Amino acid sequence: MSENNGNRLASAVRLPADEQREQLMVHAAKLYFDLDRNQSDIAAELGLTRWQVGRLLAEAKEVGIVRIEITPRASRVTTLEVGLQHKYGLRDAVVVPAGQTLDPALLMETVAQAAARYLAGINPKRDLIGVSWGRTMSAVARFLPPSWQPGVHIVLVNGATSLRSSSARTSGVAEDFAQSAGGTATLLPVPAILGKKSTRLALEDDPMIEHVLRLAEQANVACFGMGGMTHSSVLLNSGYLTEGDIDKLREAGAVGDVLGRFVDRDGNIVDRDLDERTMGLRLGALKTKSHAIGVVAGEEKWQIARAALTAGYVSVIVTDEATAGHALGDGNG
Repeated sequence: MSENNGNRLASAVRLPADEQREQLMVHAAKLYFDLDRNQSDIAAELGLTRWQVGRLLAEAKEVGIVRIEITPRASRVTTLEVGLQHKYGLRDAVVVPAGQTLDPALLMETVAQAAARYLAGINPKRDLIGVSWGRTMSAVARFLPPSWQPGVHIVLVNGATSLRSSSARTSGVAEDFAQSAGGTATLLPVPAILGKKSTRLALEDDPMIEHVLRLAEQANVACFGMGGMTHSSVLLNSGYLTEGDIDKLREAGAVGDVLGRFVDRDGNIVDRDLDERTMGLRLGALKTKSHAIGVVAGEEKWQIARAALTAGYVSVIVTDEATAGHALGDGNG
């Protein structure tokens, strides 16, 4: 230790334990946060060590003398984001304000835009990204900026070949993601739900399908929507399920689906037979990914959002403030 440093430490005052300590906190905080002074300069001015200044600043934050407010340029509800991260151990959360908006379609568009911004801004960039299909993910694709990740490889993680034609383009998500990024897409050209388990096993044994499923497993980033228990379900509209099927699943305790797999409020599979006939990534694989980005909005999806969070299928959630509030609440709805 140099002689100067030794003299400085020797001459540093002992921090008081009364009202004078609070005055020192205020003084140090003003110098550091308002006047942009570094801790070495503050230590010299107050006759303290850098360690003591750091301790004062930390205490000032702990007792509420200093309150740091994060104000992102994009409109976000950071208090709810932090709450979700603490409660569910999330890597990240994006919560967009809904205001007085009650229109589910408008909410979905707003959340999809935030999800597109988040995915395009992931750093470091990822070269293999898994995506699901459906209305929400189709909306995310529309908001992705041009050339957001040139050369990226997009892989579809669940079966998407519709049994019934529709005016809405919900199954071409992987191609849309790849086209906007300037990358390539690998599809899973099989139905989302099959008639027999044996058919699923046979398809999974095919080298081409096996390759796609392996890519889905290897993708360290997955972005997916969630489905509520309504008769407007994309799986119903695509011809896989009937209104009666939805009603029976709801009676059995299903609160919605993730990747076409119907779960209860704790994230457990509700109908094993149906799940054994479902093509695509298993839900457990989502827990192994660095970014399992769940995109969800609207009251009809409150319960599936909370179930996915509870089960740990989501490490990053992008949602609206009402859905976030419900996930943070202690109600049983």
